[in-house]
Amino acid sequence: MKVFLDANVIVSVLNKEYPLFTYASRVLSLADNQKFEIYTSPICLAIAFYFAEKKSGTALAKKKISVLAESINISAVDKHTVQRAAGNIKVNDFEDGLEFYAAIESGCTCIVTEDIGDFYFSNIEVLDSKAFLNKYVIAI
Repeated sequence: MKVFLDANVIVSVLNKEYPLFTYASRVLSLADNQKFEIYTSPICLAIAFYFAEKKSGTALAKKKISVLAESINISAVDKHTVQRAAGNIKVNDFEDGLEFYAAIESGCTCIVTEDIGDFYFSNIEVLDSKAFLNKYVIAI
């Protein structure tokens, strides 16, 4: 199963933000499970870096992003992705549109985010970390 992680999931892991960290870190750990392919975008990584840098400083934030990039897949965001997000009249938040189309173009069937309402326009499944774990991994 290909799963796309939104920036807020990554931020909660990098900054150990409880109570979300408990669930988000378990979702991220699925990168080591053969049943799952975990994706995010360069935009999500940039957002996560920004918040990690505020909490941990530049050097540690870069190290965290580097380690993360080694274990997950990074979706392409290119001209086609931008045009699709900009051209969809249902998309009000351009950044969310970019994330959605990055997920689609990577073949993801689910987006994991803590702000489910941001993806009201999605035609693929959108779950928060806890709901994703409950549905696809184990009962919590």
